[in-house]
Amino acid sequence: MDREQARELFEKYIRKLRITPAWDVRLEFSEDPSWNKTGDFKIDCDDRKAVLVLNAANPAQENIEEVIIHELMHIKMYPLDQLTESLICSCFEEGSAARDFAYRQFFGTLEQTVEELSKCFLLEFGDSREFSYGRCLRVKSFNDLYDGLKTIE
Repeated sequence: MDREQARELFEKYIRKLRITPAWDVRLEFSEDPSWNKTGDFKIDCDDRKAVLVLNAANPAQENIEEVIIHELMHIKMYPLDQLTESLICSCFEEGSAARDFAYRQFFGTLEQTVEELSKCFLLEFGDSREFSYGRCLRVKSFNDLYDGLKTIE
């Protein structure tokens, strides 16, 4: 990963997404080879500070620009994220199946929404408009998912 290029892309997108000046955001790189994410955020909502951490040791995604946009979209979605999580915690008993279901559904949908918005933004403004397929290489194939299932007769 070219760190200088990553820093330039980070600066481009914190402005383009209008994250600054409302937030103080910093970019850091992780050298931990056991970390299995390509990017992540650490957020202090009360102080409106965030640190975007990119995996410099073994990123799973090829297009770092896409990863930067994706992680910054999480900051844009953070108020909705926190509101929905608070509603789930208020409405469902801790440890209940209903709460677990609501959490899985919400976070799955949030991640899909952030990813879709990121792709749209990348296609409109990106220097490298090729999507990353790194995660696809680590999951089972479509046929493997159905291997061993009995047909309904």
